[in-house]
Amino acid sequence: MSLSDKVLAVNNDLPIRTDAPVHSGKVRSVYWLTQADSKRLIEEKGYNVPSDTALAIMVISDRISAFDCIWHGEGGMKGVPGKGAALNAISNHWFKLFKEQGLADSHILDIPHPFVWIVQKAQPVMIEAICRQYITGSMWRSYAKGEREFCGINLPEGLTKDSKLPTLLQTPSTKGILKGIPGVPEADDVNITRKNIEDNFSAFNFKSVDDIGLYEKLLTQGFDVIASALAELDQIFIDTKFEFGYVKDKVGNDKLIYMDEVGTPDSSRIWDGEEYRAGNVVENSKEGFRQLLLNHFPDPDILLNKDRMAEREALARDNALPVDVLMNVSKTYIDIAEKVTGQKIVLSDNPKAEIVDILRQQYQLID
Repeated sequence: MSLSDKVLAVNNDLPIRTDAPVHSGKVRSVYWLTQADSKRLIEEKGYNVPSDTALAIMVISDRISAFDCIWHGEGGMKGVPGKGAALNAISNHWFKLFKEQGLADSHILDIPHPFVWIVQKAQPVMIEAICRQYITGSMWRSYAKGEREFCGINLPEGLTKDSKLPTLLQTPSTKGILKGIPGVPEADDVNITRKNIEDNFSAFNFKSVDDIGLYEKLLTQGFDVIASALAELDQIFIDTKFEFGYVKDKVGNDKLIYMDEVGTPDSSRIWDGEEYRAGNVVENSKEGFRQLLLNHFPDPDILLNKDRMAEREALARDNALPVDVLMNVSKTYIDIAEKVTGQKIVLSDNPKAEIVDILRQQYQLID
């Protein structure tokens, strides 16, 4: 079996019983279960949710996206070996730690396989909740151009690239294209201020204005929990993106929870502590892959300029990356996952067949 066979690149074609279209994102695919199967699993597995809760199977893939494009390698490599298992393992570890420390729940109810979550339906808050402890990336690019206000926050003079910020900053942006909100451009991933959110909290799907403070509290708490745990491993939590949403508790009340993934190399920057103290930035996250792409192609503006999206998509489609590039990414993801969890990430010979077997035999979701 070749290495490319171990990569789960296509994850939207599993024969899971559903009466709704499969939603396939950049990395995950979501299969909404039938009402009958949702109710049956809630009863059989004892999930702590109302009996009429809609459930879904969320299957991660080994695809790798960067700059809003999916990238591939030579020799039929359609993803990064071990990436999906590493991402899920890290998220599962942090969600468990959040629960142990009394933070909010997540949408995950069950983990049948390293690539699979069973989740409850949630109403997402339409905010990319971003926390920054160091100035780098887009914040540094804006600062270097002379901008001193970022998401309504005034930054002091004299900051240097990759340095620690005076305080942990929350710099939210829009999740998806939101229309009709005064002062907020109708585009995906645009920076917003706390006042934008306060003045239009329902447009961002908050149930109440008080929940803005709750989301900010959970964002800071989640960041601190992960940052403290990573510091014990001599890893620095630079910045991250969280997502939040509402679900119903057992008696039908709304509660704000963490959604999607948390503290992973896809959603965060993580730097090696020893190297940073020596004056070097060594990325233990997807940012290293992003920087490689910027250096690999002669015109990096294609990757950074949203007005050149058609060129960017062609670049990703028409250029197979060297296999050693994807294997280096694989090592980055697996190494940090094993550091965080303390457990080995084992590459499956045929992850899709394993998933089908488990969902058929243990969950009766495949005919």
